[in-house]
Amino acid sequence: MVLPFFVLGIPSGHDFEFHLNSWMDVSSQWRQGILYPRWAHQAQWGYGEARFIFYPPISWTLGALLGMILPWQFVPAAYVWVALTLSGCSMFILAREWLEGRDAIFAAALYALNPYYLLIVYWRSAFAELLAGALLPLLLLYVLRLERKKWRAALPLALVCAVVWLTNIPSAVMLNFSLFGLVVLLACIRRSLRLLLWCALAAGLGAGLAAFYLVPVVFEQKWVQIAQVLAPGVRPQDNFLFTYIRDADHDRFNLLVSLMAAGEMLLLAAAAFYSRRWRNRSPLLWWALVIWALAAAGLMFAFTSLGWRFLPLLRFVQLPWRWLLCLNVAFSLLVTMAWKRSPMRILVYGTMLVVLALAWHRLQPPWWDTKADIWEMQENERYGPGYEGTDEYVPAGADPYEVKHDAALVVFTGQSQAHFRLQRWAPESKVFVADSPGAGTLALRLFNFPAWKVEVNAHVVNARTDEATGQMLIPVEAGENYVRITFIRTWDRTLGGIVSLATGLSMCGLFLAWRSPSTAAVAARL
Repeated sequence: MVLPFFVLGIPSGHDFEFHLNSWMDVSSQWRQGILYPRWAHQAQWGYGEARFIFYPPISWTLGALLGMILPWQFVPAAYVWVALTLSGCSMFILAREWLEGRDAIFAAALYALNPYYLLIVYWRSAFAELLAGALLPLLLLYVLRLERKKWRAALPLALVCAVVWLTNIPSAVMLNFSLFGLVVLLACIRRSLRLLLWCALAAGLGAGLAAFYLVPVVFEQKWVQIAQVLAPGVRPQDNFLFTYIRDADHDRFNLLVSLMAAGEMLLLAAAAFYSRRWRNRSPLLWWALVIWALAAAGLMFAFTSLGWRFLPLLRFVQLPWRWLLCLNVAFSLLVTMAWKRSPMRILVYGTMLVVLALAWHRLQPPWWDTKADIWEMQENERYGPGYEGTDEYVPAGADPYEVKHDAALVVFTGQSQAHFRLQRWAPESKVFVADSPGAGTLALRLFNFPAWKVEVNAHVVNARTDEATGQMLIPVEAGENYVRITFIRTWDRTLGGIVSLATGLSMCGLFLAWRSPSTAAVAARL
């Protein structure tokens, strides 16, 4: 998967610049002593956006860490290598429960190099989604262990839920729907409603662990233009398989992913048929894989549009074909279970590669970046005008398409000219002195956001927002004005941190309590 990077260049998919710019921004803020960035200060050409409040932290933390130790042109390849290695390891852990060693290794390799991962790496550059895929085999593993191990499976399952929430929101939504569906299936087969209680416990603890991120996201979404995540072109109804919206680029890519998904579904149906002997050997595993695959496949087609409209949070998956992430867990295991001989397995995988290669050649070849392109991005982030942002993280009332990319950091809009002494212009702290001959207003190269605290001469003032652009406007009086702007911790972030800490301590307490003989006996009866 990674070797072509060194021959063809770096695949620059739909989300490539978003992720790489985020990694560069985070690594820059770390060097300035900001351990958990919140404000992407170089986004929107230096006006900033609340990207790191709303985008889950694990993927941009990993990317920034790699950027601290490797040249940036090697970071995407290293990130992909790490994500695929983790995916293969997690699938091996799952497969080893039921399959022999060589078969488990094949399932792990097939999952790490599955067709949808190829699409993610070479066309989409959806790095967070790729990393989240490494957790899905563990979801199935611990769900199937729930009946037998109870809390010993529920607590690791809660950790899986938390890590996916902190990696990728669409994947977390899919994981929680999958968790509920798989546990309902298991409860029906075993006729045990108690499994639903363990499922609720795992999902609740997982959300609680991730509360330091989730609580600010829920509370502060009214402060940004979050509705843009469902703008035309990225809505579910625009992205069902074989859907056309009269946008050439969109329709070409949708056809590519639709052909790949259809081919994979046909092979998966054949694998389910030839692996049917497993219904007697491991009925829970076989039925879980088949039902999960059927549900994931069905949700990619337009006849499920009502579900996408009314099921809670499902619309935030955005792209129905993202369910291929879940479908490939079943695909990898069922193919391995269906055919024992290597030639048949290679033929199945080769068939998918042929479909993808034809789509590559006929429909949409990937885009490529070079070392020079990466260097330009790095220079723009360090010294230049910044980088293009993302509409959904722009503060409410701001319009990034109306701002000047070459504007000064501070502009005085009074009748006379003011003089400025810039002391600090950091991501979460701006300090300068404005010497004004008369009263007026300072217009900053900064979008206004409720978390900014503005002080003029040690007095807190209410900054205004420019109606046209969303820039921060600060009123000042004649004379010397010492201005300090600080990105403060709002109450919702404090609350989220407390909930996460309390949940973590509760899980430790449950673990220690359930290890005692008397409590373990009660848990076993449950």
